[in-house]
Amino acid sequence: MRALPLALMVIVAFPAAAATLRGGTTLTDQQVRLSDLFDGVDNDRVIGPSPDPGGRIIVESAQLGAIARQFSVDWRPSSTADRIVLDRPGRPFSRDLAVDALRDALSVAGVATDAEVEMPGFTPPIVPTGATGTAEVGQLDYNSTSGQFTAVLSVTAPGMSPAHTRLSGRVSEMVAVPVAVHRMMPGDIIGPNDLQIARLHANAVRSDVAQAPAQAIGMTLRHPVGPGAPIPVADLARPQMVQKGEAVQMRLETPGIQLIAQGIAMDGGAMGEHVRVLNASSRAIVDAEVLGTGRVRVSGTTPVVLPAGASMPVRLAAR
Repeated sequence: MRALPLALMVIVAFPAAAATLRGGTTLTDQQVRLSDLFDGVDNDRVIGPSPDPGGRIIVESAQLGAIARQFSVDWRPSSTADRIVLDRPGRPFSRDLAVDALRDALSVAGVATDAEVEMPGFTPPIVPTGATGTAEVGQLDYNSTSGQFTAVLSVTAPGMSPAHTRLSGRVSEMVAVPVAVHRMMPGDIIGPNDLQIARLHANAVRSDVAQAPAQAIGMTLRHPVGPGAPIPVADLARPQMVQKGEAVQMRLETPGIQLIAQGIAMDGGAMGEHVRVLNASSRAIVDAEVLGTGRVRVSGTTPVVLPAGASMPVRLAAR
């Protein structure tokens, strides 16, 4: 709160007018007029500047009496308790508009437009109620290594002098990567509904994580992944179609004929990988390519040894 400065001007004689002290006044511009203090005055002279938006002036009885005498207003204080409060309403300037102006300045410095801007402790300037105001950012000092910045925000609006506010904070570059929707455990096969795209701080995302859902969908995990966490590429593996020790169907392909027999997988393997398979009848160990769940293919160049007198249960398969 501050005292209202009296206008320094030549006193012009006006006819005395009966006046009453107002109970209070809401100011709407940058000037205080005689009619803001008294009702029933003919002279509406400007007597001083208004406070800034959001501020107020309290005019005490002694100063009210001096103003009345100076401007020939027929009013006298009845006691020292006579006073008037002049309020200038205001509202905080939009933080979003401030950030937009800051982004414009940062983009000139090479910062991506989708970077996250943090301004802890930001105190917006006050603009007149009903005024939107415009903002510009100057004196930008940006450290691209740390992301720290300082700047000056200048806000203008009708009915106010420009307001300048110091800004400081940090810029974080963001990247969009797939993250887990829920907790996933080792062996889980990742499906489309297990992932969603999230924007994360670039400095918190390792370079060896999946950058697109296609890198992870259909793969299995080697380690647990929590909800909201990106998927490390090193933790991804093709799901095993054949498990070690399980019975598998062996398909032996030779020119003009296919034979099917049963075997026991001695290794686990994913689609397209080669595993060792024990022929259940001949007890021979052969190399086979995984075709799918519980199915392998033995090429015609792989020897299949049958013991003397043993028969290999086979059936012909249509090519």
